[in-house]
Amino acid sequence: MLAKLKTFFEKETVLCISALCAALTMLLVPVDGAYIGYIDFRVLCLLWCLMAVVALVQECGTFRFLAVWLVRRFGGGRVLGIILVLLPFFTAMLVTNDVALLTFVPFTLLLLESIDCRERTVEVLVLQTVAANLGSMATPVGNPQNLYLYGAYSLGAGEFFAAVLPLTAVSLVVLTVCAAFVLPKGLVVPALEAAPIRDKGKLAVYGVLFALCLLTVFHVLPYGVMTVIVLIAVAVMQPKLLKEQDYGLLATFVCFFIVSGNLGRVEAVRQVLQDLLGRSALLTSAAASQVISNVPAAVLLSAFTENWKELLQGVNIGGLGTPIASLASLITLKLYLRSEQPRAGRFLAVFTVVNVVGLAGLLAFALAF
Repeated sequence: MLAKLKTFFEKETVLCISALCAALTMLLVPVDGAYIGYIDFRVLCLLWCLMAVVALVQECGTFRFLAVWLVRRFGGGRVLGIILVLLPFFTAMLVTNDVALLTFVPFTLLLLESIDCRERTVEVLVLQTVAANLGSMATPVGNPQNLYLYGAYSLGAGEFFAAVLPLTAVSLVVLTVCAAFVLPKGLVVPALEAAPIRDKGKLAVYGVLFALCLLTVFHVLPYGVMTVIVLIAVAVMQPKLLKEQDYGLLATFVCFFIVSGNLGRVEAVRQVLQDLLGRSALLTSAAASQVISNVPAAVLLSAFTENWKELLQGVNIGGLGTPIASLASLITLKLYLRSEQPRAGRFLAVFTVVNVVGLAGLLAFALAF
């Protein structure tokens, strides 16, 4: 039993912590009828649908096909470094930073091993992680905190993109320059075996489902209708995925809905958080992300400020910094530690330097912007 609990805690650390926080706030605010009002069911349904559809697309081998096609066509030296770093940057905009890293980090590990370039693995993986975290901030569906804030503040597409695209553009330029020097210039990439897409007919259907999800995000299609459509499609086409979704993430959202709702009813806590956010929602949200990660920070702090722009920018920039600032970063670390001869100390050192520099630089840009 203890072994199972330990395994569950290691797998769902953030969920366990969020559940503890929710339980503690219940001591301050006993359960009553107001609790149901804390829960944003639209966000939960949207998040589940997006996770399910992305999993369906991934089942077709779409992302590996893209990676192999690009490397076979353009790979070699510095160009390969740019491809490996920018693949998660752009794909994260549509499939989330977590999925981008789960897809491209294993591919990168195998590729660098096959071309005898293992000594650059840490640098490439760190840049990929930063790229996925920063690329995902460009769209409402790029990461869970964007999806939540887009709905919580009833934002329009113009408002959202005006707030995040300047940061995304700066990130793209800097990452491209860094990626150009991450691999040796004269590196020769051997021919890779083609990775065809499996079942193009199903992929077309999944593309339609993804388009429906986007229509719902932008308030064109009711979320209840979309949820029913996606649920039926998954049950018919890939029923095993119904039990393989990240329900821990959904439960984490519920816990932090409870935390933020309860703290909002404690006057002393409300005053402190409102004061901090009033001074700088950007810096407060970025700092909170370093400790509790950017998704919980977005849910918690949104209850205490109307300054959605700085909050949105802060939790996205705040994905840089500590390994737990964005849970996607832990995916890279876990995958790297499972590879041959990992050097955890070196990885954490490079990760920390790159992330701290990126965090400071983007915060300075956002403050000036």
